[in-house]
Amino acid sequence: MFGITPFRRRPHRLARRSLDLDVFFDNIWNEFETMALPYSPIKVDIRDEGMEYILEAEIPGAEKDDIILEAKDDILTIAVERKEEVREERENYIRRERRSGSYSRSFYLDDVEQDKIRASFENGILKVVLPKKTVDSSGQYRIPIE
Repeated sequence: MFGITPFRRRPHRLARRSLDLDVFFDNIWNEFETMALPYSPIKVDIRDEGMEYILEAEIPGAEKDDIILEAKDDILTIAVERKEEVREERENYIRRERRSGSYSRSFYLDDVEQDKIRASFENGILKVVLPKKTVDSSGQYRIPIE
């Protein structure tokens, strides 16, 4: 079984009815949003390297401090929040633009040692090393007794 599975959060069943129309219109523009906005969803590659999974996420233009990486309750979340301000001053003309955006991706962690996850960020690529839990041939996990 694959140990890292992407997922999307879904609204509560009762709240979903009121969101159906909004979702319809949001979906119409999804492709345009990802092309037009600099804050598009995180693109991810995941490899199984035997004893660990390697997750590489493309986050171009982000700084290390813009990224929050959390593992909680068997869910790994990569969140990015960016703010940018452009200021240009010329004779009789002042231009000041701001933009901000946030986005995230989450993954179920099935057989990963969450307390041993390591990460690095270089040249717009977040690399996350996810060590697998040790499993014997019967498929059972060995639990140390203190």
